[in-house]
Amino acid sequence: MENSDILNKAKTLRNMYLSGLLGGEIMPEDANPELPKHSAQNYLYFTLPMALNYQRNSYTLWESAKHAYLDQETTSIFDPSYVVSIEEEKLRSLLLKHKVALQPNKHVATWLALCQTLHRDFEGDIRNLFIACRWDIPNLLHYMQKEHKKDFPYLCGPKICNYWLYVMSTYTDAELTGKEYLSIAPDTHVIQASRKLGLIEEKDLESHNLQSLINAVWSEHLAGSELTLIDLHTPLWLWSRGGFRDLFE
Repeated sequence: MENSDILNKAKTLRNMYLSGLLGGEIMPEDANPELPKHSAQNYLYFTLPMALNYQRNSYTLWESAKHAYLDQETTSIFDPSYVVSIEEEKLRSLLLKHKVALQPNKHVATWLALCQTLHRDFEGDIRNLFIACRWDIPNLLHYMQKEHKKDFPYLCGPKICNYWLYVMSTYTDAELTGKEYLSIAPDTHVIQASRKLGLIEEKDLESHNLQSLINAVWSEHLAGSELTLIDLHTPLWLWSRGGFRDLFE
């Protein structure tokens, strides 16, 4: 398909999304306690559960996170200083109560490791990481994915990290620079939408390098336009989830 055709369809998808024609009035992360956008608690709320957002339903994850935050018994799991002060068995019980964690060992270990990093290096405040990286996406990606990868289990992954930064720019007051460096997080819906548009072929679906392939192809088609990769994540996701409604409505 010609580059202009793909770009036109991408713009149409984006406009349909902004107009509400793709649905998405309620996104998974909308399940939140409506904390002040600038607060440390708000930044932590949208950070810690994100590291557990793999191979599970995003809507149920964030509903669980909201229930846990609003429950007086479990709200402290969002406080890194508290998490590192308790026994792991106690943390396991708190994370499992509202099913924030589904895997009693792996998920608990991930949550604990992130809290240890935040407590040790950033005074328990994820905003200090953003300050240290000058609120710049390339700096954040380099710090988390290259320099200190082991300190950010799962959150540092290319799929989750990019989407997390997009969420932070949407649900907190983080004014991040370098948005064009965020890649699309190619989950099942984004992959299927890219296939539907003809950006990849059926045989590409078996590629071990599918994520890089999708981002490279999209980057090529969006070059020189006002759209960035991350601008298309939610429109593509909703389009696929809604059954690929006609693009020209």
